[in-house]
Amino acid sequence: MTTLPRSFPTVVHMLASAAAEAGANEALVAGDERLGYGDYESCVAAFAGELMSLGATGERVALVMGNSADICIALFATHAARAVAVPLNPLYTERELRAILADARPRVLIHDEAATAMATLLAGELGIAHRIAIEPTGRRLTAWRGQRIALPPLPSPDDLATLQYTGGTTGRSKGVCLSHRAIAINIAQREALLPTRTDIERLLCVMPLFHVYAIAMCLHNMVACRGSLIILPRFQPQEVLDLIRREQVTIFAGSPTLFTGLMNHEAFADADFSSLHLSYSGSAALAEELFRRWESASGAPVVEGYGQSEAGPVISFNPLGGERKPGSVGIPLPDTTVEIVDLATGNTVLPVGERGEIRLRGPQVMSGYRNLPEETATALRGGWLYTGDIGEFDRDGYLYVRDRKKEMVKVSGFNVFPREVEEVLHAHPAVLEAAVIGVADAYKGEAVRAFVVLRRGATADFDALATHCRQYLARYKVPSRIDIVAELPKTRVGKHDKLRLREIARDG
Repeated sequence: MTTLPRSFPTVVHMLASAAAEAGANEALVAGDERLGYGDYESCVAAFAGELMSLGATGERVALVMGNSADICIALFATHAARAVAVPLNPLYTERELRAILADARPRVLIHDEAATAMATLLAGELGIAHRIAIEPTGRRLTAWRGQRIALPPLPSPDDLATLQYTGGTTGRSKGVCLSHRAIAINIAQREALLPTRTDIERLLCVMPLFHVYAIAMCLHNMVACRGSLIILPRFQPQEVLDLIRREQVTIFAGSPTLFTGLMNHEAFADADFSSLHLSYSGSAALAEELFRRWESASGAPVVEGYGQSEAGPVISFNPLGGERKPGSVGIPLPDTTVEIVDLATGNTVLPVGERGEIRLRGPQVMSGYRNLPEETATALRGGWLYTGDIGEFDRDGYLYVRDRKKEMVKVSGFNVFPREVEEVLHAHPAVLEAAVIGVADAYKGEAVRAFVVLRRGATADFDALATHCRQYLARYKVPSRIDIVAELPKTRVGKHDKLRLREIARDG
């Protein structure tokens, strides 16, 4: 049985430890901003005091901020003020933000200056007591560097730490309630399978820091090992490749969209990956072809894991010190029990190799959804979190996520999992990206429809792609229609936006 590494009561305790033991270590790199752990702690402490003076303790603090040193300080300061952090996408529209803010009811709204007009409108409309605008070059939250400011009394592990809103691509965005204990222990659980090197790691974060993946695998991850978090505001392939070389990056945290974008960039073949020790892949499923191409080109292992906001967020990972299986999301974290159960009742545990809904239990699981008792009762049943994902185990105990339960396509009574069809399409040499959905069909009930982006300079048509699919798929799984498109719509965090694809299919 794997023993958990050291676990802190909260992430604020973790930051305090890093500052005390390695205050001179470089903690944050964002543009020309460089901050050591001692200054990091002082900035967090000072801003926490400011939030407390606004009455934030015990209340919610919404953060509508892009990637910067400021969002890192603001997130830690919110926790240090014993308030609940509500990280939100700065690209959300007024409509999207209104719904979430009305549900969260924050006392303080921290936002990038670019969102001032919208934030002012919504704060007035929803009765949000305080707004704090962050100028892009004003160094608003790093002004206390060089001072020694003590943290306020630290939060309790059982306090609510974060209200993490789900992406809402299949409906209403739900607020996931996570305690300090759940978040902190999940860091130790992940470290058991994917250990970092203390005082050594330099991680490049391009993933958005409002998102649960980047918070867990970038922000908290680097503080846990007293490493350096190198932040890029937005994905620019040339800048990513330059930063890996210039900053001697040891870990790259990516997603299938980012890996695809980098490998399709003209400078990729000549990029310098000599410092790279490891890559993470998360946020969406990584096709096996992408896995092999990236690992071959970069010379560094890529490890894929699985998680969701409701689970703190990490559930499983391919172990760094063990076998890594392409296409698998690895083995469950320590102190985490994962089972595959039947789709009809969720009560019958299925044998190895059979597909069903993934359920789990462990100390990292959420306490529930905010203001949604019925949804909470559906997701949390009998001590288990029902993920809504379809998966299976192999004989070695490795988990494979095959699809979302709600995305399963039923063709003439047969279950078709879009992920399987996407994997086959990805294996075609002309295909760069593929997304598969189910569409209504008068005869079959549902039919499989695919949207494909071709590689630069490649050619393929429906006949070629359908013929390829028939070699590897049962006939009922082969797409009845394949649209060749210039690009695929993405969600705010880079996943294929299948809700939008369904709208496109419906509207013709």
